Amino acid sequence: MRDDGFHVFDTTLRDGAQREGINLRVSDKLAIAQLLDDFGVGFIEGGWPGANPKDTEFFQRASRELTLKHARLTAFGATRRAGVRAADDPQVAALRDSGAPVVTLVAKSDGRHVERALRTTLAENLAMIADTVSHLHDHGQRVFVDCEHFFDGYLHDPAHALDVVRTAAKAGADVVVLCDTNGGMLPADVTRVVTEVREATGVRLGIHAQDDTGCAVANTLAAVEAGVTHAQCTANGYGERVATPTCSPSWAPSPSNRAATSFPRAACRR
Repeated sequence: MRDDGFHVFDTTLRDGAQREGINLRVSDKLAIAQLLDDFGVGFIEGGWPGANPKDTEFFQRASRELTLKHARLTAFGATRRAGVRAADDPQVAALRDSGAPVVTLVAKSDGRHVERALRTTLAENLAMIADTVSHLHDHGQRVFVDCEHFFDGYLHDPAHALDVVRTAAKAGADVVVLCDTNGGMLPADVTRVVTEVREATGVRLGIHAQDDTGCAVANTLAAVEAGVTHAQCTANGYGERVATPTCSPSWAPSPSNRAATSFPRAACRR
């Protein structure tokens, strides 16, 4: 395993697999995961165990069939439901029992979505995040938190968006990922928001960009230059709607070369 200073986090098998026309068998996912490890990514997000039978089977088989030299396998899932303890939530249990050493939790960071989609309060949203992160952390798993629609939420209600970041980190999340879920941000705005969040919280931050404006790679690089040390990407830019950042351009052009340090030298030369 490499130095933990910068993460290249591949989500081909989760976000990329949602692209129209892609239908991966479990055997496909296992083969792709091995290739991604050979390429040198630091983390491989394998899917959502408990929510998708194929992904549940993938994690069961991965522990027996994969030999990863560089990457850590990561399970994706959501925070607990409102009004239910994390210890009693079956979706959280599936993450805990997946065998994955790392879990990425998606959490609401736009207050409008908390109230209208989750139909709960801002305070309960923070409790859901804290309870789920601490539960998985206490069971020995490393936890990252994806703040869904973060940039939109920050523009609407920066106080709650920042509370989400602080709550996740305080509960034990190693990285809090700022997600441009709508893909509508431009690089200058990403730089400004990342800088403000980093200065306001002191938390280790990541970036997950979408390509609706054609700026996913540019936004990822802008976030890296503003101080994030965790960049999410996919092979060939596969993504659920248009695209996510493709791994190679996301790390190779960085003037500071931060991203390249996360790859083994052999992979960087390819």
